[in-house]
Amino acid sequence: MGKINLDESITSIKGIGPKRLEVLKSHGIETYGDLLTTYPRRYLDRNFTKDIILKQGDVVTLLGSISDSYLVHGRKSRLIVGFRTQNNERVNLVFFRGVNFFNKLLTVDRKLVVSGKLEYFKGYQILHPEYELLTDGHEDENDLLHVGRIIPLYPSTEALKEEGFDSKGFRKAIDSILKQGAIPENLPTKVIKKRNLMNRDEAIRIIHFPETMESIQPARQRFAYEELYYFQLLLLYKQKEREKVKRVLWPLPKSKSAESLLKNLPFSLTEDQKNAVDSILKSTKKDAPLAALLQGDVGSGKTITALLIALHYIDNSIQTVFLAPTEILARQHFETIYKFLGNMPFLGIELLLGGENKKTRAEKLARIKNGESSLVVGTHSLFQDDVQFADLGLVVIDEQHKFGVDQRETIRSKGKNPDILAMTATPIPRTLCLTLYGDLELVNIRSKPAGRKPIDTRWYKEDRRAGVYNSIRKYVKEGRQCYIVYPLVEDSEKLDLESCTKAHEELSKDIFSDLKVGLLHGKMKSAEKDTVMAAFKQNKIQILVTTTVVEVGVDVPNATILVVEHADRFGISQLHQLRGRVGRSDLESYCILMTGNYISDDAMERLNALVNSNDGYALSEKDLEIRGPGELLGVKQSGLPEFKIADLVHDRNLLEDAKKDATEFANGDDTEKWEIQSRFQEGKFLFAN
Repeated sequence: MGKINLDESITSIKGIGPKRLEVLKSHGIETYGDLLTTYPRRYLDRNFTKDIILKQGDVVTLLGSISDSYLVHGRKSRLIVGFRTQNNERVNLVFFRGVNFFNKLLTVDRKLVVSGKLEYFKGYQILHPEYELLTDGHEDENDLLHVGRIIPLYPSTEALKEEGFDSKGFRKAIDSILKQGAIPENLPTKVIKKRNLMNRDEAIRIIHFPETMESIQPARQRFAYEELYYFQLLLLYKQKEREKVKRVLWPLPKSKSAESLLKNLPFSLTEDQKNAVDSILKSTKKDAPLAALLQGDVGSGKTITALLIALHYIDNSIQTVFLAPTEILARQHFETIYKFLGNMPFLGIELLLGGENKKTRAEKLARIKNGESSLVVGTHSLFQDDVQFADLGLVVIDEQHKFGVDQRETIRSKGKNPDILAMTATPIPRTLCLTLYGDLELVNIRSKPAGRKPIDTRWYKEDRRAGVYNSIRKYVKEGRQCYIVYPLVEDSEKLDLESCTKAHEELSKDIFSDLKVGLLHGKMKSAEKDTVMAAFKQNKIQILVTTTVVEVGVDVPNATILVVEHADRFGISQLHQLRGRVGRSDLESYCILMTGNYISDDAMERLNALVNSNDGYALSEKDLEIRGPGELLGVKQSGLPEFKIADLVHDRNLLEDAKKDATEFANGDDTEKWEIQSRFQEGKFLFAN
């Protein structure tokens, strides 16, 4: 038996002409390989019914022949076909559609297999059964596709079905390919033996036409591993391509500014922070530019870590950019950095935001262009064409998942092949790290600064609201501050949620009329936001009613109470991010999750996870389990590759194995190794080549 050419066009299959090809192409199916990797979505056991005793309601598969047929006329004509089983029991096959077709096809004495649900009306009957004729090119009942066996059901659409590509159509086409020869192997023999994988030819035949339900899982595992293995090869390929571009600017091995900053810090770095700085600086000694992802749970001290790294560049007259997704976060970074570097004014720190007057902006742009400004903090305004640098060598991107690939590339293009340090305060499950950022150096800060206490998290329903308000009043009277977070800015008829604007009015006028209650949301103008945040930081506002605009970056150590309204509407990671707005000092802090009396089981699981854990990494794994990768990251900007069969929740161990093996067995011969590359859009990765 020869090898099947997987690049062969599907037009070689009988019955696939230009029209069908066009529809199949629109669904990503052009070659034999595309068709064979269109995997079944589920299976039906249509093996012959062993128990011949017929019973109403059973789904049966029966072997027999046609004894008679007749038409019944009425308001709606129907065809009754008498079918005799091997035990000579009669079952009527009833057809309401295609009456003339079936009347000609199902003639007396024709042998066939039928499958369907038994009903009883003047005898046993099956309405529109699945069937297969045994006298139409079949030697015997062992050569069946659609009945008398475990049959695969394929993902289809109306357009495919109109062209005959329902599950039956897929089965016919795939069967015709498999009869042409053997499927070539595409994994190294060492890998197959090491991981005890099924060979590719056997696996493809089993996954499409299994003899037992138990045989499906090893076949599925083979293809899930294969997909993950090739994806890891692609990440290695991207990494090698990036490393071909050599470094232009070299940061100093030692920084006097960094040493001075460390001496003047009012706290000591954690071991994780020290290791992160050392690890990243070590990587900057390589010829290839740095591409790293710095992960740190909320409050773990990523900003100071990134600043210490940046000072090694700045001391060598290499410019650094801190890119933040919101003006609030950009201003927070600027103020934090300025506070840390207050005794080093010569460094030249710049804050570039949108909406500044022309003169101020022009002056800042001139300082950035001539290199007078060493460190620039900004938002999307940094992407604009008029922003030019003298020697940009390090780009720090905070909450990098909030930026698109094109935006990240735009900022890189403004420098001299700069190093990239992406940061996230949303711990990403290891599985997703290996998938999305497997070509980057991953650096984690797990520990938090000394003195921080775990946040006391509680979930209350509506009947506890009065007690919650009493507690807020008590703590505010003692000098503490409080956030109350709502999911919407304005009332929505579609979602029965109380908006923060309406809530602010009620809280400030009725419930907390004796306290200062502020309002902050994303639709406010920048100047308004700045005024509100400044007042909150100075404790001129005691209770801040807000939206998720405070999700990241806002740092007010005196704020120790966070109330999240309609908490069941948020995911675990977002709730954990919000919770990070408190617990930023040595004071006891509280996170109160408020919901209605009736919420979904999934919501209960999420809220209980938050109540029982303060570990962002553990919670991210739980979030992945509950919601899956697409919903967790957001489909639009997630960067997730479109795996056909691999499941990032259930195949975590396979992914770990695939990464190890891809690194070990990649042999440099890229010609056929990158067949999987066509399945994934390269633009989905953190940095383009």
